[in-house]
Amino acid sequence: MNEYMKVAKELSKDNLNTNAGGPFGACIVKDGVIIGRGSNQVLKSNDPTAHGEIVAIRDASKNINSYDLSGCILYTSCYPCPMCLSAIIWSNIKKVYYGNTAKDASDIGFRDELIYEYIKGNNLDLLDLEEIDRDETIKVFEEYKNKKDKEIY
Repeated sequence: MNEYMKVAKELSKDNLNTNAGGPFGACIVKDGVIIGRGSNQVLKSNDPTAHGEIVAIRDASKNINSYDLSGCILYTSCYPCPMCLSAIIWSNIKKVYYGNTAKDASDIGFRDELIYEYIKGNNLDLLDLEEIDRDETIKVFEEYKNKKDKEIY
């Protein structure tokens, strides 16, 4: 077994005993060194965003003091949910190895498929999105656009 996937698997397995969250674990590697680890902490932290990949990204970013994880590889015990995929992309990770599939997660009760369908334009009653007050909120964006000391990430 790949040594880094073994770490992700063990992090996911630990949650079977701790009940901190679902059976999901991840680690992030840069230049052959693990710089971040995470397991699902949703139940322990009462944080629906505390998935294994997100926890690992937070840990790695803290450890290297950067939001930019370019050049890193993520190993995760399961195909990332839509939220985690987005966080992976935002963090500039370009390579992900995963163990279990999205269907495997669905088979044990996780509902990622609802979100995938929403993104595809199906199941639109899942969420009611409505634009309001753009004429006011756009003013802050206009100020940001002209800000001289901004840093785009």
